[in-house]
Amino acid sequence: MLDDEHEMRLGRFVSGVLRHFPDDVGLDMDAQGWIELDAFCEAMKKRYKWAGKMRLVSLVESDPKQRYEIDDSFIRARYGHSIDVNLDYPLYDSDVLYYGVSQEEVDMLLENGIKPYRQTYIHLSTTSQQARQAAAVHTDNPVILEIDAASAAKDGYEFLCANDEIVLSKEVLPEYIEVADE
Repeated sequence: MLDDEHEMRLGRFVSGVLRHFPDDVGLDMDAQGWIELDAFCEAMKKRYKWAGKMRLVSLVESDPKQRYEIDDSFIRARYGHSIDVNLDYPLYDSDVLYYGVSQEEVDMLLENGIKPYRQTYIHLSTTSQQARQAAAVHTDNPVILEIDAASAAKDGYEFLCANDEIVLSKEVLPEYIEVADE
């Protein structure tokens, strides 16, 4: 088990390498964002002598946001990439998704749609409560936008299931967005 300080430091390293800069620590990432687990652990150990494979697995398995996944001998971030990856997730097939924003952003997004800012995908939520929690990190009084995912999917837009709560998309056009009734 990691104490808070070690968990924070290891989490930042894992997030940075898997989402943004694998090359900076000499790691090769495939097109789907996977890195060999043993190579990742070696790079991690060079920076943090106290960190080993068991601590990494513990961090991944205990992460409430399910940000990372380990599959056999590979590891990757499920979402949050600033580098281009081709995530091979199943398509989301429900009617509605949610996106939390500040009051100041509402009119602009209703007019222009939602596009990624610093990442390659938009992070949409499967529930309005989850969207509110995500937006509350950035604003005190979030407004929840409702996405007509069924119509967008019918028109050819893809929504990828990153985990039970987060769905990814390259963009959402304004015609599929409205302010949620709450």
